[in-house]
Amino acid sequence: MNNTNTARDNKSQTLGMVQTALFAALIIILAFTPFLGYIPLGFTRATIIHIPVIIASITLGPKKGAFLGFVFGLTSLINNTINPTVTSFVFSPFYSLGEVEGGIGSVIICFIPRILVGVVPFFVYKALHKLAKKNEGGNLLSLGIAGMSGALTNTLLVMNLIFLFFKDAYASANGVAVEAVYGFILSIIGINGVPEAIVAAILVALITKALQKARITQLK
Repeated sequence: MNNTNTARDNKSQTLGMVQTALFAALIIILAFTPFLGYIPLGFTRATIIHIPVIIASITLGPKKGAFLGFVFGLTSLINNTINPTVTSFVFSPFYSLGEVEGGIGSVIICFIPRILVGVVPFFVYKALHKLAKKNEGGNLLSLGIAGMSGALTNTLLVMNLIFLFFKDAYASANGVAVEAVYGFILSIIGINGVPEAIVAAILVALITKALQKARITQLK
């Protein structure tokens, strides 16, 4: 009996590692395929890379989700160093624009929100799933809200940390008055962050639901 349980645990751990590696590979492919993972918008970049991180958080748990969020952050740092935009200093300590350069704030912005993208959706889904009592429609809604929570975690934390660490430099880079920079940030959240959250809600719900169904079928 113990040998059976050990073999099952080893198989589960191996499967988890393989799944994590596949998600990491997907993140890297998205990140370094031009106009796919990071979509340049001039003043910023839209992204869909948070979606596999959110799905991994829900299906694999917060530890693996946090690791994949770190991979997401690492791709952002690399992209903003080797393929910069005018505001890449907020994501990379190795990039400067005139007298403005990144620093420890860039590292915090680049990694902390992305790591939390791999953690928050798991707990949001777990809480909502209990309330839904495994109802089919309730489960899909729970997945959608968890997907939205992950996208908003990324957008709201990144943009507010930019204001905290780089308010003046960010205003200057975008040609905005310092006193108006938070309004500019709110406009980015509305124009960029809200559509990202809606797309994440839909894709996470549909893809994760299919993965859950496939997993149940395998277990049977």
